[in-house]
Amino acid sequence: MKKIFAVLLVLCLAVGLTAAVAAAATRWDANSVWPPNNHQTQGLEEFARLVAEKTGGKLEIVVHSGGALGYKGPELLKAVRDGLVPVSDMLTSGVAGDEPLFNIPTLPFLVRGFKEGKILSDISRPYFDKVAEKKWNQKILYIAPWPAAGIWTQKEVTSVADMAGLKTRTYDKNGALVLKAVGGTPYPLPFSEVYSSLATGLIDSVLTSTPTAVDGKFWEVLKYFERIDITMATDLVTVNLDSFNKLDAATQKAVIEAGQEMETAMWNKVEKLDGEKEAICNENGIVSVPVPPAFLDELSTLTEEIRQDWLKTAPEDGKAIVAEFLKKVGRK
Repeated sequence: MKKIFAVLLVLCLAVGLTAAVAAAATRWDANSVWPPNNHQTQGLEEFARLVAEKTGGKLEIVVHSGGALGYKGPELLKAVRDGLVPVSDMLTSGVAGDEPLFNIPTLPFLVRGFKEGKILSDISRPYFDKVAEKKWNQKILYIAPWPAAGIWTQKEVTSVADMAGLKTRTYDKNGALVLKAVGGTPYPLPFSEVYSSLATGLIDSVLTSTPTAVDGKFWEVLKYFERIDITMATDLVTVNLDSFNKLDAATQKAVIEAGQEMETAMWNKVEKLDGEKEAICNENGIVSVPVPPAFLDELSTLTEEIRQDWLKTAPEDGKAIVAEFLKKVGRK
């Protein structure tokens, strides 16, 4: 009898183990090109925790930060489409070389402040969802903002004339066009190459936001920060659509809910984060230079042609987004 009981116990344990394995987490590797302490990476890790909680551990997302999976950024739209990595964050405008619609968040001087940035993102979202799913075989899980991009320099810059001759790292086409318009030279370098390029003199300035400046320890190679707020970038966090569709309906619902919560959380915290990161730079020796209104006015005038040129060849959905946004904020 004891032997029969033992056999039954082993069988039960085996069945239970099999069931546990069957119910165990589906694993998605998630790529981030940003360092571990960057707010985008931290957001992705928090999203992974939310998903694990909401799915009862049925879906496990493992975040690989700092470009550990070998991707630098511009190729990520294709990488997720092809299933080379199931989940990734990606700079929206950084993949605009493949999808022109994603240029919208960084049209220079289109957005003025965080409130307008959120308005533009909300208007863009259904259009972005459509192109991501129908053209790029992926689903947008959430969109997270960056603080607006200023310029970090070795010399003090308070006018357009001061920008002439700068050798500036840019992260998208629109930033490069702005630098050309003011007489500078843009260098479209991945973040991983910025510090060494500054140290060797290949570049002497960087167009980016405050969190990236902290990540790059800019105070070691630069002296000034000018908050000209040329653009307000966003990150997309997407999942390969084939991978998403393999999940059961309840798990899909949980993933979508986690994405909605994460998007709200990211937009709520970034404005405060911006000030905190600038303060860190100041404490380490970076001087924040007041930006004269006349300087911003001149920059806005110079970049009007860039915005209009983009609209001439933009996808129809892009034109619709910009028109709706300008109507919403009361501008032409």
